[in-house]
Amino acid sequence: MRIGVSLPHNLLSKFDRIIEKRGYSSRSEGIRDSIRTYITYYEWMSDVKGRRIGTISLIYDHTKRGLSNALADAQHDYIDIIKSSMHVHLDHDNCLEVIVLDGEGTDVKSVAEKIMSLKGVKYVKLNTAPPAEKI
Repeated sequence: MRIGVSLPHNLLSKFDRIIEKRGYSSRSEGIRDSIRTYITYYEWMSDVKGRRIGTISLIYDHTKRGLSNALADAQHDYIDIIKSSMHVHLDHDNCLEVIVLDGEGTDVKSVAEKIMSLKGVKYVKLNTAPPAEKI
């Protein structure tokens, strides 16, 4: 099936460099592989159940109007499972934040998904593990 996708020039340029380095024969092949990876990650996140410890790492544009407040609100909505966070200024516009969580897996996943959906958030990665006594 054919689809059309609009991408900003810088994103497409980075993608083209990666698919060339990885030896893909076409953009389509690289896009198919990227979609498979995205689906696998989504399915893994959907299976996060029971008590989990974890981190959410994110990079965001702090100059995006309202984003800092929206991130703070999202974290306050889950204050019972967020144990700590670290904030780093990467450059004039970008910040890195790492959030440490301990709670029900579905809640941990919900925080990550809420943060992912905010405009101006450039990168989000959720990592989870069972609590130490279950390892």
